[in-house]
Amino acid sequence: MDALSSFVFVVGNVGQSAIKCVYITFIHNGWSGLGLLRSGEVGSLKRKVCMLMSILTRDEIIREVESGRIKIDPFVKDAIGPASIDLRLDNKFRVFKKINETFDITEDANYEHVTEYLEVDDRFLLLPGESVLGITLERLTLPGDVCGWLEGRSRFARVGLTVHVTAGFMQPGISNKQVLEINNVSPIPLYLYPGTFICQFIFQKCIGEAQYQGRFADQLKP
Repeated sequence: MDALSSFVFVVGNVGQSAIKCVYITFIHNGWSGLGLLRSGEVGSLKRKVCMLMSILTRDEIIREVESGRIKIDPFVKDAIGPASIDLRLDNKFRVFKKINETFDITEDANYEHVTEYLEVDDRFLLLPGESVLGITLERLTLPGDVCGWLEGRSRFARVGLTVHVTAGFMQPGISNKQVLEINNVSPIPLYLYPGTFICQFIFQKCIGEAQYQGRFADQLKP
């Protein structure tokens, strides 16, 4: 244990039973976080602390990449920030068809029925109110105990560009490129340029291990 602080014993009632808990903050092998344990578990404190979820900072991201546990292809070390890595926009898109019919939102919904695939040479024009599916240039491969979050960058958000509508969580064990549900919520047309560091990925440690094997496990195109 590198550092352990802020022990606060709290007695509370759950139903008819008195529960004594311990709140802790900790730093361990480069990880930091906040935990809550029952007082009877203090003897196994180190094991419990190591299981808590944490976000990887720059040094941890580099360490995981150099060990081969996390793979980013192609990898640009300078794209790593304090606690995330910026990812670039590829030249592959899916645009929505101009159709006047309803689309059923069910478990069987297939976005390919209402979109068309295209690749651009230089730039893509996104008009106000329009949405388009893009994809990252980089392919991410995560171990079973690391998941992540895809977020936009503030410099682009401030001009009305969103890079994912709702699906920002990336499952542990993925090995694919990340599809971007891009939307222009500004009143002005925006040009998108392939190769731009358009979004950022945040790595988070999981409790336990899992492997995503869903519908988009092998996606390399939007």
